[in-house]
Amino acid sequence: MPLITFDNATLAYGLHPLLTSVGFTLDAGERVGLIGRNGGGKSSLLKVIAGEVKLDDGVVWRAPGLSVGYVPQEPQLDPAHTVFDAVAQGLGKLTQVIADYHRISLQLSDHTGDTGALTQRLADLQHYMDGHDGWRAANRIEATIEKLSLRPDLLVQTLSGGQKKRAALARALVSEPQLLILDEPTNHLDITAITWLEELLNGFPGALLFVTHDRRFLDAVATRVMELDRGRLQNYPGNYAAYLQRKQEQLAIEATGNERFDKFLAQEEVWIRKGVQARRTRNEGRVRRLERLRVERARRRERVGRVNFMVDSGDRSGKLVAELEHVSKSFGSQALVRDFSCRIQRGDRVGLIGPNGAGKTTLLKLILGELTPDSGSVNLGVNLSVAYFDQMRSVLDDNATLIDVINQGAEFVEIGNEKKHIISYLGDFLFAPERARAKVGTLSGGERNRLLLARLFTRPCNVLVLDEPTNDLDIETLELLEALLQEYDGTVFLVSHDRAFLDNVVTQVIAFEGDGKLTECAGGYEDWLRYLSARNQAAPSTAPTGRSAPAPRPQPRKKLSYNEARELTSLPAQIEALEKEQSDVTQQLGDTALYSRDPGKAKTLQARYGAIETELLTHLARWEALEARRSG
Repeated sequence: MPLITFDNATLAYGLHPLLTSVGFTLDAGERVGLIGRNGGGKSSLLKVIAGEVKLDDGVVWRAPGLSVGYVPQEPQLDPAHTVFDAVAQGLGKLTQVIADYHRISLQLSDHTGDTGALTQRLADLQHYMDGHDGWRAANRIEATIEKLSLRPDLLVQTLSGGQKKRAALARALVSEPQLLILDEPTNHLDITAITWLEELLNGFPGALLFVTHDRRFLDAVATRVMELDRGRLQNYPGNYAAYLQRKQEQLAIEATGNERFDKFLAQEEVWIRKGVQARRTRNEGRVRRLERLRVERARRRERVGRVNFMVDSGDRSGKLVAELEHVSKSFGSQALVRDFSCRIQRGDRVGLIGPNGAGKTTLLKLILGELTPDSGSVNLGVNLSVAYFDQMRSVLDDNATLIDVINQGAEFVEIGNEKKHIISYLGDFLFAPERARAKVGTLSGGERNRLLLARLFTRPCNVLVLDEPTNDLDIETLELLEALLQEYDGTVFLVSHDRAFLDNVVTQVIAFEGDGKLTECAGGYEDWLRYLSARNQAAPSTAPTGRSAPAPRPQPRKKLSYNEARELTSLPAQIEALEKEQSDVTQQLGDTALYSRDPGKAKTLQARYGAIETELLTHLARWEALEARRSG
């Protein structure tokens, strides 16, 4: 049964056509993956289906009473809400009732406020929920939040990018939509969360339409791949592997057809100029046919060009890049690296994998000498020239032009022994000449990543540090970046949650297993999984054989010392003060004029925001440890 049908759908932004007379049907139970080049209109198509954008022409038909859950690429959540309140927003009329019930219940449990008035208000809310199926909805909110590993009492403004994505997904799921629309759902999620999301979506009973550039995710979830290419939608039944095969066949047929058309047009152009010998008049029918051919050729939109990546590896580094011996690093009571040793040599391509917040960036700073270990030693090689790709794009000024970002207004850039005009160099990264003086703030996420890579590759470097470079990049650009890194003769450190990208690029992985334990393994992500499986199978069984082992003696509980008790009492106030400061910093960074008015202050505030995050994690971990000992 169709849920959505497009008929002759057309949409354009200015002179740039996104949809051209498109027809499309989405049936119940389908899981459709939408792919295409950056800026091709994928997010706009999702917004049309979600009802947030109207077509310029054509018809969108929706099944009567169709319920839609939509999670955009950058979810908008009220920073003042708790996670529970934000998720409850997906319940429409029941939202405020359930949110109030949850808030008043917490107040009563803490004995705050006028308990008599609160008890009466709670009773009124209970009565309303009894008559409107509110209890099932409230249970669904709590179950969804728990399933997504979120804390219901956390404020939205304190959440990381991945946690905000989870909260937005939970808000969409609690409404039990018939159609779930997801725009780049894997961005900001670690590999464990992506694997969990695959299982969730494969068990989702409704229809699913999602945009992603994660090829492994597409293979695992999609039952149909739909490509938006030059304003038209092409359908390919099956997963991403099936799409690749059929796409290659289609492109070969298209190239052959275009070649024949161009040859025929060239013959007709010769005829119209020379005329026909021994005749004084031309065949008017043939003239009109030539005019039609010219119009058809002008309308034919060629495939978007390919990004031309080049990087100058500069002077060779020494054979040894870095050697770590028994290195440990902690922040407060949280151990990120514990007794880790490794040796990185020139030409190694090292992938760092692990959950968000596990310490991958900390390890990179230790390896590059930007942090001093608490114990152990780091020996750096000679002649290291490092280029760093920042996943937060903090070096990009929204008010700067593309030219300024690349080379501060200079006309030429030098890559190795080749000198290129900056307009031509930007063209290699698919930026049209007329956009060279556009502001960075007008770029999409994928275009910002391309611009950051273009800036990165203007500098000779023999060590590339790439922190989540795959976010927002389309699949074709990802594959070209893979090819560049495979040919690069310097050393690469790669932090990524894209499993296919890791498998195609890295020669070894360093995996964060928790509590500061790091394990080094040759190969890519799949090799790490095989190693992990073999290690688990080889581990000696703890099951009893014959007679049971004696039960361990209970250890006496360690009481808090006087200083620890005082510390526990003071920690909530310190955490609250940090959260308030973080809120103030967030508000100041939200002022877009700050970046042009006082870029130095903006940089200082960004650094302070990161420091507050670290302090909060340390304080929270310490508070939990002391609280567990006090009540244990």
